[in-house]
Amino acid sequence: MKLFKITAVLLLLAVGITSCNTVRVASDYDQNVDFKQYKSFAFFKPGIDKADISDLDKKRILRAIEEEMMSKGFTKSEEPDLLVSIFTKTKENINIYQNNRFGYGYGWGWNPWFWGGGSNTVNTTSEGTLYIDLIDSEGKELVWQGMGTAALAKEVNKKQERINEIVEKIFEKYPPGQTK
Repeated sequence: MKLFKITAVLLLLAVGITSCNTVRVASDYDQNVDFKQYKSFAFFKPGIDKADISDLDKKRILRAIEEEMMSKGFTKSEEPDLLVSIFTKTKENINIYQNNRFGYGYGWGWNPWFWGGGSNTVNTTSEGTLYIDLIDSEGKELVWQGMGTAALAKEVNKKQERINEIVEKIFEKYPPGQTK
């Protein structure tokens, strides 16, 4: 029984650690666009200004996007082929772990006259979703969108590292049809 409890705790811990570190990504694109034609980019300020995050986090995201775009061979330009915009969403996840020693609910081992014996652990995490839009500068039409969802870093010194990871994972999906 003791081995079962230890195994259950370790499994729960492993799931908790890996779920916080994963970045879930998806992308969508216009199938009629030849992505080889795009060589330069610039940030689309009106779209970026609408993102509901701090200016410091915007700078972190834009720095990470610029680094990824340049690593893919793009150049930053005053007359770009692509405009880059972002959109963000965040939500709080609240996890409650009930740790009763004398049974669960009204099944075997429940005692209505005994109060206590168990404990609850409450854990909150912030989860953010970053959308990166690539817009054809000539037609002003969205041609590619990447999305990444992950737990956010709370420590200031870890934020840039986490954002870099999310942006890198999103751009693994660009250009469409290319596998890494």
